[in-house]
Amino acid sequence: MMRNVQRNRLLIPFVILVLLAGCAEPKPNIIFILADDFGYMDMQAYAQKITGVDKAEMYYETPNLDRLVAEGNAFSQAYANQLCSPTRASLLTGKYAGRLGFTTATPATATYYNQNLPVPEGYFPNDAIYHGDPINIQQAWINGTSNTGLSSGTRFDNGLDEITIAEALSDYHSAFIGKWHVGGHGAKGYQPADQGFDPLAWYDAGGSVYFDWRARWNDKSKNRFPDIPQDQLEVGDAGERSQEKYLTDALTEEALNYIDDRAKNQDQPFFLYFCHFAIHSPYQAKKETIDYFDNKESKGWNGHDDPVYASMIKNLDESTGQILDKLEETGLDENTLIIFMSDNGGIDQDVAHNGIGTKNTPFVGGKACLTEGGIRVPLVFRWKGKIKPDSWSDIPVDCTDLFPTILDFAGHDLTKYYEGVQIDGQSIMGLVEDPTNVKNTYSKNTHFWHYPFNVIYRSPFDGLPLTPHSAIRKNQFKLIFDWYGRLFLYDIQKDPFEKENLVDEHPEMADALMNELVIWLQENVEDRYFPKRNPDYNPDEESREEVFMNLLEQYPKETNN
Repeated sequence: MMRNVQRNRLLIPFVILVLLAGCAEPKPNIIFILADDFGYMDMQAYAQKITGVDKAEMYYETPNLDRLVAEGNAFSQAYANQLCSPTRASLLTGKYAGRLGFTTATPATATYYNQNLPVPEGYFPNDAIYHGDPINIQQAWINGTSNTGLSSGTRFDNGLDEITIAEALSDYHSAFIGKWHVGGHGAKGYQPADQGFDPLAWYDAGGSVYFDWRARWNDKSKNRFPDIPQDQLEVGDAGERSQEKYLTDALTEEALNYIDDRAKNQDQPFFLYFCHFAIHSPYQAKKETIDYFDNKESKGWNGHDDPVYASMIKNLDESTGQILDKLEETGLDENTLIIFMSDNGGIDQDVAHNGIGTKNTPFVGGKACLTEGGIRVPLVFRWKGKIKPDSWSDIPVDCTDLFPTILDFAGHDLTKYYEGVQIDGQSIMGLVEDPTNVKNTYSKNTHFWHYPFNVIYRSPFDGLPLTPHSAIRKNQFKLIFDWYGRLFLYDIQKDPFEKENLVDEHPEMADALMNELVIWLQENVEDRYFPKRNPDYNPDEESREEVFMNLLEQYPKETNN
């Protein structure tokens, strides 16, 4: 009898633990939708917040994306990088793109790996051998290079293996759909399956046609890189579960099928990373949607007048609406967190060399620029019943913050990632719950960007091809360092449209921020990712009015700190 009593006493704690486990709140499913080249002013809810204009007067239509805002928490000052690959590398790892060597987004360019060439000491095999635009004016700097493949622990990575969100979410089933573009353009060992994802339909490239894309995605021949040291190119997989003709629709159907599958198998939470190609060029849309926008009376609002571009936005928006409907239909709605973001600002017509794109007005610049039009993007969190609806946070955050934020929502301990500055991001889950940061859960106040390239896109400052740029935002001030020898200082809190350069008014502030930026670059960005002085530069043939000045000769300066 006594033995049974003792046995029962031993069982009581176990039973309590089982009961507590059974009562524990389940971890949320997470769907992260990443748009491509989708500008701040391309989304009606964001355009309305900035301008106060009624949505009915606008040309583009985003009712489903606006629903996310109405039912969730939106960030008014969220930052990506100036181009897609750097942002994607940051999102996956929580690190600044410059630390990873992702300084630009290359087309299918030559790398040491895909040309089967010896890798110079200190380089990555997936570093671009050269990347540049056809620019016919004097260039004071020669372009730096860029990494094209996120380290995954292959024998080529010299012991480096970046931990991605999917790998960190070891208790989740993680799936990937869409644009990858951090895999070295088809390099073996660097694709979604090598970074913790179950790839459903994907393509490792910067852009894709929207009709008849399947053959290109499934092409495993080595025609593009005949010398690549692998049996076949691992560039993508068009998937097998959709017969839709239009790319955005087909990828959406893949996502809907995946949600259906997970609804039938809820023994494990899921993470779906859905990276649209929309609205990246080439600009192609369905005829019936183009006809609708061709005849819309509000055509031309804010310079938005391209019916094809508007149609692509509408299809992106409809995709989001279908996902919301599917979550309701399957009963997953109340335990699924949805995150929506864009990878960089919209391609502004005034910046694009061909004059094609959107208009980011009243923001300055667009994709490829470090002005607000190029890096400020929509970011929205929606979790039915968990996140206060129709709330905005005006705290500046950046794309490195998504990695720890997603892990935080998934109930993971972030301590190991914060120790030793392994990541640059900081969780913004607290801001989602406390948008004004009263509790000070988000203490990060400094953000960095680096773009070491001469670019055919036009500078918003002089209309000539962009020169290498780097930038820092600290609290409300942002300093853009144009490597040609110009500094631009703005109080973004008071002047988000960057109209007044405060360098002459606040030289001490400009000096301090430039010093901090240069020190950060030197400590975090490897030498090959810096531009180099051009020995053939002829200042007598310079197209710019200002005289070139190498400001790096003046920095960093000694401080008393």
